[in-house]
Formats: sequence, structure tokens, C-alpha cells
Amino acid sequence: MAALNLTNSSNLVLILDFGSQYTHLITRRIRSLSVLSLCISGTSPLSSITSLNPRVIILSGGPHSVHSADSPPTFPDGFLDYVQSNGIHVLGICYGLQLLVQKLGGAVKVGIAQEYGRMEISVERGGGLFEAAGEKQTVWMSHGDEAVYLPDGFHVTARSQQGSVAAIESPERRLYGLQYHPEVTHSPRGMETLRRFLFIVCGVTGDWKMQDVMEEEIKVIKDMVGPDDHVICALSGGVDSAVAATLVHRAIGDRLHCIFVDNGLLRYKERERVMSTFQSDLHLPVTCVDASDQFLTKLKGVVDPEVKRKIIGKEFINIFDDFAHKLEQKLGERPGFLVQGTLYPDVIESCPPPGSGKTHSHTIKSHHNVGGLPKDMKLKLIEPLKLLFKDEVRQLGRILNVPEAFVKRHPFPGPGLAVRVLGDVTEGNALDILRQVDEIFIQSIKDAGLYDSIWQAFAVFLPVRTVGVQGDQRTHSYVVALRAVTSEDGMTADWYYFEHKFLDDVARKICNSVRGVNRVVQDITSKPPSTIEWE
Repeated sequence: MAALNLTNSSNLVLILDFGSQYTHLITRRIRSLSVLSLCISGTSPLSSITSLNPRVIILSGGPHSVHSADSPPTFPDGFLDYVQSNGIHVLGICYGLQLLVQKLGGAVKVGIAQEYGRMEISVERGGGLFEAAGEKQTVWMSHGDEAVYLPDGFHVTARSQQGSVAAIESPERRLYGLQYHPEVTHSPRGMETLRRFLFIVCGVTGDWKMQDVMEEEIKVIKDMVGPDDHVICALSGGVDSAVAATLVHRAIGDRLHCIFVDNGLLRYKERERVMSTFQSDLHLPVTCVDASDQFLTKLKGVVDPEVKRKIIGKEFINIFDDFAHKLEQKLGERPGFLVQGTLYPDVIESCPPPGSGKTHSHTIKSHHNVGGLPKDMKLKLIEPLKLLFKDEVRQLGRILNVPEAFVKRHPFPGPGLAVRVLGDVTEGNALDILRQVDEIFIQSIKDAGLYDSIWQAFAVFLPVRTVGVQGDQRTHSYVVALRAVTSEDGMTADWYYFEHKFLDDVARKICNSVRGVNRVVQDITSKPPSTIEWE
């Protein structure tokens, strides 16, 4: 499938993920320095690492203990010889530091005083990760184990207030370690440390630009798709698929055939609004297929969210295959490729954590772009955005002249309202109620000038009835929840703080305008522990 040709990058920073909730932030922070970074499982085979030809490798944190009897995850055999013989710099963060220490003959034990949260560290030696001795920094710690004996060639460069090792270095072997998390905002000077490590210690060049990504992707797509091949693109109405379609259209022109499927799970007047934008602003050739009955029939009686996602993914592919068959009759040649706007967070969330011994069935949730597609699909996938975060896709969209209104659209899940109606989506008039509530909520956000300050906002239909009083009469109607979050990439998120008057106005408007609703609640949970979507 089409993706960035990473082997062409001489400055790739590869993160080996050992299960930290912050691993994706390391990738994000490094990319913000105009350096290409990629994250793969820390237990990947050595061949997967060497094939990417990294300049720098970062070992992430993780919830494991290196001296656990449960076979904690580790880098593959031959890893240390590979990095030494190829002059690759390595930085271990938290668990990654402890892994380096243990594997090289040092000792890691359960700390006498465990360290969690904000702590102050003192720099004992400068010149490497830190500029000068004597510096003091506030950092974010999250560890119960500590390095108590360092391998030969290492020295301590910083300690915590409690005297524990906070940073180590072995410049001759190009091995470094931080016991704290520099990637989180709770470590105010963490970015300064990462910048110093990459540019001064490792000599990396910050030359990765979104313009280069666009040009490289166009080349990859042209190489993958033959000169006479035709391609189908599934448009959802969101920024991801719109940018993916525009990119592929620039690569192969009119051999791209776009399809927009009304699956009966769209928002209020979404079909009319999106088709108008496609035709008037994006100038893409789009065929609209009304498959509402097909999807809703398959979903009748289904309450499990994973089953919903699998059904929806399968039905989409059936429709795409049928569309490809009709194009074959028209063109005399069957399209062989399908474009999807899969993003990096989709890929990360659909994979199990290293060391868990788990498979896809234990993931946070299957994204229909990743884990929800049938294995016998006849179309080959083109996923030009699968290594990009949402804000990077928006940057790419602007370079491709995708209209700003489209670029700024809030994310919308592939399964649509199926994952915002808890339980059976076909029961009663749940979908109609949700559409009306969601429209009131989003329009109120836009009227208040808040839309661009929020990463994602939506309503959720709860299959719960509560007692109320409306018009001096007792009612027994449904509850709806409002969800709005801020985020940089969708991997973590904080709930958005609305003024009380705004919430009061919205709740009144919903209860007065939408028949069947008598109670409105707000979701004030961050991610983690919750996901952004409810299902």
C-alpha cells in the first residue's frame, strides 16, 4: 500500500514503543522540529529496524519492569551490536533507560522512594543532554524502578531531589538515557533537551517539510498505480478523505473515481452539504450512492460496538466492489485500488501494546480503515496519509489548496452515528433525535465563535429514559450527552470548558426543540481514561 518511502530519509528518528501512553507524543514532538519520526513496536524484529535505516533510535517508556518474571518486552537480539556498528545514537526514556542499563550489565531495582509526577532534577554534568552543570529543571517522573548500578562507560549527568538517577550518558558509545518524560508539557524544558539531543548530540538536520511529503507521496502513488490503472476513493465528507483524494487526483488525474456513500448514519443534511462542497469547491468527480437501507438492515439488533464497526467496514467494501464492477463495465477495465484517509492515530490505536501478548481483538477499538476491513477484499489499498497526524494532514491540505472550511472540519468517525447511538441504531427514532441534537449543538458552537478552538464536538444518544416535566405534564424521554474536546492529534484529549450560560442555552434549546429528549448531560472526561468517541 502507498506510504512514505522512509528509506530515503537520512535523518529518520525511529521510536521503539514499549507501551508508554506518551510514546506518540515523542513522535509528535520530534516532527514539530521538522525531523521525520516513526513509531514501531519495541519488540519488532531486527530486520524491521534495519530496513528503515534510522539515524537515531529512541526507546520509549512503558508500564513494565525490566526485572519482572513475566518476560518484559525488549529490543531484538543483535540490536546493540547493530546500533554500535552503524554509529546510531540511542536515547532511552524511563523504561527505555532501564532496559539499556540492564542489557549492558548494570542493575535496576525497585526504588526505595518511587517517583511519580512533577519533580526537580539537578544537572551534574553538562556538554551532552544538558548545557551546563548546576542547572535545575522541573520534570515529569513516572517510575517505580531505578538504576542503581550503571554499566561500564556510563556516567550520571542528572539526579532527582531524592538522589535517584535522572539522566545517564555514554558518549563514546552514543548511548543516552532520561529517567523522566521530556515529551510531556509537564517537563517545561523537555523540548529543549530533545532539541539539544537531536541537533547537537546527534547532528540531525531539521529538513523534513510537508511540501516534501506531498511530492514524495505523489511519486509513491504514481509508482504504485500503473499508467492505465483506475482508482476508487471513498469520500466521507471529512478532511482526511478529502486531502487523500486531492493528493491522488494530483498524481493520476481523471483515473480517480470518487464515491460518497450515504449509509444512513450521516449527520443532519450531511449528504446535501458534502456533495455541494465536493462539486463546487474541490472539483472532484463524485458519485453518490444511497445505501441507507443496506447498512441499517445489517445493523438491526446489533449492540456491540466492535460488531457494528466490522459490519460497517464489510458493507463499505461490498459497495466499493459493486462500484468497481460498474466502472469496469463503463471503462472496460476494473479499478484495482481503493484510497482511504487512514491516519497514524488510527494505526496506533488499532494495534495492541508491546508485551501484552494480545492481538487485534484486544485493541482499544478497531478503526474500520484499519481493523474493520475484510481479509478477502479485492481492492488494493492506497493510504497516503497513514503516517501523518491530523494537524499534519491539515497542513498538507492547505498546500494542496483544499478549501479552508474543509480543512478545519472536526473529525467524524468512519462508522458515523453508529458509534454515537449507544446500542441498536435502528431502534425507534434514535438516529433522527441524535441528528437534531447534534445540529443544535454544533451550530451553537459556531454561533459562539468556538468551533475552531475545539478539536471535536458531537452529541451522543443514550438508550436511557428519564422522568421529566414538560408543559405541566410528566414525560419519560431520552437522555443525550454533549462531548467537546481539545487535542493536538486525537491521541490524548481534554474536555472543553464551556461557560455555564452557553450550556444552559444549548440544553434549553435541545429540550424545547427536539421531541423525545428531556435531559442533557455533558461528558467531562479526558482521554485517557476515556476515548473521544463513546464507542
